[in-house]
Amino acid sequence: MLMLVGLTYSATAVEITLVSFLIPSAKCDFEMTSMDAGLLTALPMLGMTIGSYLWGCIADITGRRWVMAGTLLMGGFCGLASSVSQYFSVFLALRCINGFALAGSLSICLPYLGEFHSSAIRERILSWMELFWTSGIITLPCLAWLIIPLDLELESKYFVLHSWNLFVAASSLPVIALGFWACTFPESPKFLMDRGEWEKALEVLKYIFTVNTGQDPSLFPLESLKEKGISFIDLDKIKEKKNKITFVSAMKKIGVITNNLFKPPIRKSTILACLVSYGLTASYYTLMMWFPEIFTRFEHYELKYPNMTSSVCEVASIFLEEEGCQDKIDMRVFLHTVILGLACIPTSLWYPLCVNRLGSKFIMMSCILVAGSVSMGMYFVTNSLQNLILACIFEAFTSLSVVTFYCCLVDLFPTNVRVMATGLTICCGRLGALSGNLLFGYLIDLNCVVPVVTFTFVLFGEYTFEIISFKKQFIYLFNFTYTVYQIS
Repeated sequence: MLMLVGLTYSATAVEITLVSFLIPSAKCDFEMTSMDAGLLTALPMLGMTIGSYLWGCIADITGRRWVMAGTLLMGGFCGLASSVSQYFSVFLALRCINGFALAGSLSICLPYLGEFHSSAIRERILSWMELFWTSGIITLPCLAWLIIPLDLELESKYFVLHSWNLFVAASSLPVIALGFWACTFPESPKFLMDRGEWEKALEVLKYIFTVNTGQDPSLFPLESLKEKGISFIDLDKIKEKKNKITFVSAMKKIGVITNNLFKPPIRKSTILACLVSYGLTASYYTLMMWFPEIFTRFEHYELKYPNMTSSVCEVASIFLEEEGCQDKIDMRVFLHTVILGLACIPTSLWYPLCVNRLGSKFIMMSCILVAGSVSMGMYFVTNSLQNLILACIFEAFTSLSVVTFYCCLVDLFPTNVRVMATGLTICCGRLGALSGNLLFGYLIDLNCVVPVVTFTFVLFGEYTFEIISFKKQFIYLFNFTYTVYQIS
């Protein structure tokens, strides 16, 4: 189960972020401007914005297993189809559908994994997802480095394929394989018990017992879940959930649960989660998508003007003045992006070891503070090395803060609305990523100071907002820092 969800997390990271390498490599084939590049990074996020909440609703009504398997297969095949697209509009539409589908697997996988573990170890298990996400971020530039520099051109009467097409296809195949693998896994026993389907839940627990111990299912210590009083759902709700689900009843239930998300006692949690997700995801995904393009512009500038220094904004303006289409990616761009992924490994390993002692909220707040400071510092860089160092720090801490935030959601909401609440939160985050990518694509060539200042303001605003919301964690942070100072 850990491997399925972890590899799903890795494959989703690759699929979501692969467009960052398509901006410099496919711009000539599609005749892309910076605005078009902004659309290319934004439209998959639009699909994810719609899909996150919709798939979360469906998963809370019908179950986790088939929604996860179906969204992986749908996303994988759409990604594969986009690899042979000859028109930019068709490619955008397929990537949007790909994002729509993968939003389902991304919003479901953490609750799905968490519901197979007790609350005592759930946070530690989920914290390892950061390492899988990091492995996806590292795999992406390695795969791009292996395929995109190939001198490949297949041309016929109806289509022309280059190395970047092969790169998109290769990225989609693992998602399809994971979709078929997910079909072999059981439904969440916690979800089944919440629906009052005791017999099915017992069969799943017996299956887990057999897989983990190798013993016969008849040796499972429980004969009936009802007798042990495992579920706290009353009989009226159980009968209601056992009724046949129709489209109309499903829509009504989605409306009821959505309404409940904004009622006490979870209204405050819902609003807080949506606001944090919007700002955090907008900063993380926008800069992560544009880092390879920024690296490309720096390398192009330093090759043309050796031993000269320049800021990110000056490099962007000079790159815009160049005539002709530049679709060749310097090898150092791949290397820098691999380093960007490797920079996340220390924080990925540190997080599971410290999460029980420091707490997820404390770690998330600390990461946002560091990321905001680094975002502000990006305006003052004068060469590609400084840009790379700050990008590595930003990637490591924002990546950790995003995964930590998603782990917090599993314990923040009850089972019957957990996936829907997670989907709504991710929906708000993708909306932030959508607006951030459109803003960055529009302004990078006009006035790149504005997006840099905006993301810095957003991250510091997130930190201030969380201090107000989590006063106890802030007091703990102050006491912890003061204790370390006394010891030293």
